[in-house]
Amino acid sequence: MDESGLLPRLVSKQASAATDAQVAAIHDRDYLKLLARTGSQDRILHLDADTYITPASNDVAYLSAGGMVDAVDGVLSGTVDNALVVTRPPGHHAIGPRGMGFCLLNNVAIGAQHAIDAYGLKRVLIVDYDVHHGNGTDDIFTARPDVFFVSTHQYPLYPMSGVTTDIGTGDGRGYTLNVPMPRFCGDSNYARVFDEVILPAARRYQPELVIVSAGYDAHWADPLANMQLTLNGFAALGQKLKALADDTCGGKIIFAMEGGYYVEALAYGLVNVARILLGDAPQDPLGEPDQARPEPNISPLITELKTLHNL
Repeated sequence: MDESGLLPRLVSKQASAATDAQVAAIHDRDYLKLLARTGSQDRILHLDADTYITPASNDVAYLSAGGMVDAVDGVLSGTVDNALVVTRPPGHHAIGPRGMGFCLLNNVAIGAQHAIDAYGLKRVLIVDYDVHHGNGTDDIFTARPDVFFVSTHQYPLYPMSGVTTDIGTGDGRGYTLNVPMPRFCGDSNYARVFDEVILPAARRYQPELVIVSAGYDAHWADPLANMQLTLNGFAALGQKLKALADDTCGGKIIFAMEGGYYVEALAYGLVNVARILLGDAPQDPLGEPDQARPEPNISPLITELKTLHNL
């Protein structure tokens, strides 16, 4: 971000820690006690094969979630036009009772709940284009109509959830949109999914705030998945979502960093988000895949999704 030369044009803020009440609105108290207890001991606790708590984790996780809360406050108070939250650990795999998949606290869920509790919002849209299904966010809001959760993800892939028929439960039925995509999808297929399914569903919802779980592990160079998005392809998604926010909620949009394990793609991808929010043209110094594969036919998937969601 510093090397991009954009920082002088941005309002920069260090994250402040989320409060216990803000975090407990999403996560179980027993889990939060476990986080705090491990933070006071000189040991590492493994929640699963990928996710661990160190003595520093409690403080850092509360700061990461607090960065999201700060962004919500800034955007909804009108202090800033929009926001980019550059924090780790990520959050979209964390469910109410525990963390998983590198995630300890569900940052975007905490932010969305804060928008509802502190500002009275009734319709928050969360769009998750991380290559993995945002199972934690899905689970937290599955029975609620005040949050419309959308996830594009490679399937099958960790955490092996997010099928098309997962559309929410109870009062939240129809307010979850999962797009499980086959491997080797790239810029063209992602653009189709957004243009033909996600954006029409989102416009119908008329969100009062848009939150983006911005993961960059669907980039063609990322080692943990098999997608073929370029930085230009990611930027196109960001531009579509900003235009959606401009049209539906006065430009109130927040991008929050999720996954991304090829550091150059993650860095350039987030810088492009800043460019998009500033109205600048994105850049793609990494270019196209070295050995691009033909993109699979996703027409049947799009047809199924249109039927399921009455589009």
